[in-house]
Amino acid sequence: MFDPDIAPSGTLLGLLQRGRGDGTLHALAAPRAEALAALHHCVLRDPRRDWQVENRSLYYARLCLDLDAGLDEIEQHLFHPDDLVSDDEERTGLALSVLGHLAAYGRSDALRLLRRYAAAGSNWEWALDELALRDDDTGLRGLAPAILAHFPRTPDGDAELAAVVRGAYEPRPWRLWADDPDHGPRVRTAAERGAFDRWQRQLRPSGPRPGWSVHDILLWAQREHDLKPDARRPDAAARCLAAVAGPEDRPELLAAAASAPDAARAAALRHLAEIGDPEVLDLIETAVTEPDASQLVSQAALSAFERMRSIAALDRARVWAHRPDALGDAAAAMLACRGGQYDTQLVLAALRRTVRAEGPDAQTLWTLVDGAGRLTISCAAPVLRHIYRETASSHLRGRAARALAATDPSFAAGFAVECLWDCEESTREVAARHAATADARVVEQLRRLAADPAEEAEVQTAVRSRIGPETPGF
Repeated sequence: MFDPDIAPSGTLLGLLQRGRGDGTLHALAAPRAEALAALHHCVLRDPRRDWQVENRSLYYARLCLDLDAGLDEIEQHLFHPDDLVSDDEERTGLALSVLGHLAAYGRSDALRLLRRYAAAGSNWEWALDELALRDDDTGLRGLAPAILAHFPRTPDGDAELAAVVRGAYEPRPWRLWADDPDHGPRVRTAAERGAFDRWQRQLRPSGPRPGWSVHDILLWAQREHDLKPDARRPDAAARCLAAVAGPEDRPELLAAAASAPDAARAAALRHLAEIGDPEVLDLIETAVTEPDASQLVSQAALSAFERMRSIAALDRARVWAHRPDALGDAAAAMLACRGGQYDTQLVLAALRRTVRAEGPDAQTLWTLVDGAGRLTISCAAPVLRHIYRETASSHLRGRAARALAATDPSFAAGFAVECLWDCEESTREVAARHAATADARVVEQLRRLAADPAEEAEVQTAVRSRIGPETPGF
């Protein structure tokens, strides 16, 4: 994840970077040169806050088709000298995904460019995955020599090849190459080695074993955390505690949740929260608010609280929701997810407070926005509209759209129209169910989505629910 430079939401570049439907509509109305410059800026400088979960590639590919954009800029970016010294997926991933969609739409120049990059580029695995979905068998077979040349015929090269074959996101090319008379023996050997390595790991488990006590599990969690701080051993230890701990272990678990080393303490807190121990809420409050608590402990305590489903947890959330800290945020999020109508003021206050203090991209807004829609808080509509316009997160914008559909009577004739062109399929689905068909653009776009083979099935189902033999205008 990274923090890209996002232009203001009122500009064409800002709209396209956010993936808003209005970005497409404004680009089609703008001078073509200006629209192409903004489009290429987005494709070559990925604007997403989290490129692994936010969608932009189909959105940009469709705009490339609408503007009849060439691929010279993308080609120069892919084969820039930086590609020789950097294997960072974020630099080329979005451009390769756009090419994949263009190839699926029948752009042969995009297919040829993908083949060239798969043969010579540093991010060849991504390009190969795109080709695995779009290229024919002949094209894929022709790439085998260039791809296998990445792995020298040495023990290290063979081990690396086995790891790549085992972890391939799209296995189709490797299966084709396994049947090739020239390259098949090496590919089959790599596949067999990958399966053998997986079998060996299963035979040598390093985690808790039958007969381990609560004390043993807590020691293991701390020892493994000390060796690999990013391995999330406290979560695994908490799951083991659920199978081992009994009533007689409660004093040890309470003591661990209060003052054990960080990883053991985090595991104990999560376990006590999952079983609903009556003292765990006080322990959570202490773990979050004590000055010398580590981030591991405080985050584990907040996570444990958020997973709780008891009435006692909801009651405590109503007490904590007024706090201007992480514990207050977690409490407000719990009320947004599981509170009742009498909690609407607390959720609304937290929503407004978060936007004022942290802006429209705060991570804590996601649950609060969902809660505003779930509780149908009509007074939240102005804040939700602000979040929708300004956030750089297309996922958060989609959540705001769903909340507006439940709280804002003007949504159907307003934001729902532009949402039909949004970059997120879930947002397009909301729009397909709510957009007012009095606007001629809505009818035309619904027909286009229904006929587009690249569109998600959920969106097309929502479109067909609006289109029938007796539907006016269709």
